[in-house]
Amino acid sequence: MTRVVVVGSINMDLVTLSPRFVGPGETILGERFVTVPGGKGANQAVAAARLGAEVALVGALGDDGFGQQLRDGLAREGVQLDHVRQIADCGSGTASITVAGGENQIIVVPAANARVTPAQVEQAQAVIARADAVLVQMEIPLESVEATLRLGQRWGVPVILNPAPAQKLPEAWLKLARYVTPNQHELAILLGADEHEDFHELMRRAPCPVVLTRGAEGAWYSDHSEPAHQPGFKIDVVDTTGAGDTFNAALATFLREGLPVAVRKACAAAALSVSRLGAQGGMPHAKELETWLARQG
Repeated sequence: MTRVVVVGSINMDLVTLSPRFVGPGETILGERFVTVPGGKGANQAVAAARLGAEVALVGALGDDGFGQQLRDGLAREGVQLDHVRQIADCGSGTASITVAGGENQIIVVPAANARVTPAQVEQAQAVIARADAVLVQMEIPLESVEATLRLGQRWGVPVILNPAPAQKLPEAWLKLARYVTPNQHELAILLGADEHEDFHELMRRAPCPVVLTRGAEGAWYSDHSEPAHQPGFKIDVVDTTGAGDTFNAALATFLREGLPVAVRKACAAAALSVSRLGAQGGMPHAKELETWLARQG
């Protein structure tokens, strides 16, 4: 069984389905409202667990009703929570999401996620040291992202950096990542470049290997070589929330099978995830992914 450690955020997603996105000062009637467990860290942990990995999560929850619901949900998915802190006098992270026409708009309030510290990451070094892959995103403090990258290097464990929400990072940090997994917009921000520049050139300029997601087009990937393309899979889109998290989780889970295989499975898992509502609600299980991929030929 692949061992994956995820260092990242845990949120409650407050999801509104709407006929369209609202404009400034406008009020319209929505179609449906649901609360759904989310946060990039929790999403990736759940997706990896469903795909068959042994998963440990490093993160923080508030001492509130959302915090207990989120902890209980992660436990039911089989995610190890020994390194998830519950912080008194602090709320759990939330994401307010509007879904319209198969696309989404998201506002994230970090709350407890902002209290994930480098010291907490260091305390998890025993599970990180024996991991096959580590996933980290940027919804937690950047110093904790750096601590994760350095700990992975210390123990020779590949760290996959999902640079979202994107901002420019020091080149020295990027060199510590085994792979970065941006879209074109995120890669340009990461490198301090023009997002309209040819993405192949951006990938070549990156100081570490890149797996670039391109939505329905699939993904491009390089491992100190010319970028190669994995086409996307056609599927009816219901909700794109969580597709990137599913992609990253699958990449980490199947990385031991080689990068081309891992990217293909990641594209397939992400495609399945957008066919259903909710970030975690659409994430496939290992058998489902295997059966669906077999049908694709």
